[in-house]
Amino acid sequence: MQLAEAVYTLTAGFPTDERFGLTSQMRRAAVSIPSNIAEGAARSTKKEFLHFLIMARGSLSELDTQLTLSKNLKFPGDPAAATQHLNPTSRFLSGLINATRAELGPLNS
Repeated sequence: MQLAEAVYTLTAGFPTDERFGLTSQMRRAAVSIPSNIAEGAARSTKKEFLHFLIMARGSLSELDTQLTLSKNLKFPGDPAAATQHLNPTSRFLSGLINATRAELGPLNS
């Protein structure tokens, strides 16, 4: 959630002509991460939960790329507030994915 909030704060200063471009993409990816975790947790099986965790990890990777692009394009704002949350979020997701896979066993993950 902190990552999504940081992305919203950062993108509020982006050029208005990017409102439907990179701003929108970054916000969707940032919101997708906690949303997929929540949706997966509400599912009835561990296998479904794992699927949504992997989707969240994909959104995190997408957001990482978009933050780099916004920096390279020299968009206003400092992406550091958002990027500082990338590694902890990645470790959190990897831990959840590994634990869920372990619970499923080798044949079901």
